Amino acid sequence: MSKKYRVIIAVIGVLLGLFMMWYFFNILVYIITAGVISLIGQPLVEVLSKIRIGKLFMPKSVAALFTMVSLLGVLVGLVFLFVPLITRQAQMISKINVDEVVTYFAGVIDRLQGLLLSYDVIEADQTLQSILRRQITSVINVADFSNLFEKLLGATSTFVIGIFSVLFLSFFFLRDRQLLRSGILLFAPDRFQPEVITILHKTKIMLSRYFIGLLSQLFIMMILLTIGLSVFGIKNAILIGFFGGLMNVIPYLGPIIGATIGTILGISSDLGLGMYDNALNSAITVILVFSIANLIDNFVIQPLIFSNRVNAHPIEILLVILMAGSLAGVPGMILAIPGYTVLRIVAKEFLSGFKLIDKLTENI
Repeated sequence: MSKKYRVIIAVIGVLLGLFMMWYFFNILVYIITAGVISLIGQPLVEVLSKIRIGKLFMPKSVAALFTMVSLLGVLVGLVFLFVPLITRQAQMISKINVDEVVTYFAGVIDRLQGLLLSYDVIEADQTLQSILRRQITSVINVADFSNLFEKLLGATSTFVIGIFSVLFLSFFFLRDRQLLRSGILLFAPDRFQPEVITILHKTKIMLSRYFIGLLSQLFIMMILLTIGLSVFGIKNAILIGFFGGLMNVIPYLGPIIGATIGTILGISSDLGLGMYDNALNSAITVILVFSIANLIDNFVIQPLIFSNRVNAHPIEILLVILMAGSLAGVPGMILAIPGYTVLRIVAKEFLSGFKLIDKLTENI
């Protein structure tokens, strides 16, 4: 076959592959999720596989199954821990008397409304009281669990299929660490096999370090926030700390979202109990705790975890996250660091010799 036809076939193959990835996007998400789980659980599988009692050792299948059960146990434990907290918070929110809240804060609202009108932030025919009443009512409606069963029932089939697919794939990826690697190598040309093998090996190591580091960061932030909020007597500190720490999965923007959610939850608890005079103090306390925790995260936790684990300069990481956020919003920011890590590894194997590439990949 001539070189021209080989190029045409290769281009058609790439376009067909991209179309298949788009058309079967859900399946691609299942595979990627299972791959991430296998990267996180693989160290435990390796440790369990090395345990020997005399001449007996744990088979890879049993080690993979034990790892899956352990991860599921953690997930189920989190569900049993936080579902009652979420239900209690929703009950507090549903008890908020909107009219009482608006009446109590009428003086503050009027002064704030005059300030907003002077800067044309709100229209002259709008009142801040009506806006506040509408927003509080919308929050209460979101917290209403009366239609939750119907919503869950409608999404059950898709959810069950997704969970089963991820668990099924994760088990086999954990049992056979070469399975995903072998599947990718099937699509690599023979002359590029050594480079692709090197890329897959380095990618596995660095992404495994990154995702374990990410979980460590989220866990540390949850603990810091929970302890800080509990010390100052904020109600439902565990729930606020959990959501606040979880939001850190979104680089830079996540702490702001987490602090906003935490402040709303902190205030809503006081409003639901009729403690209107304590709402402002709770809001200030939550914001201060989040600010201190995120300063510790930015200057201590993140530099120690991410810069060392992905071997990239903090400024480099920031620029990549900003560009990914501009291209794909929040999902782009979440995937920025692992995606950039893979691109650097690929560039080192295929584009070495360029000054910029060599500089960006010198620590890989």
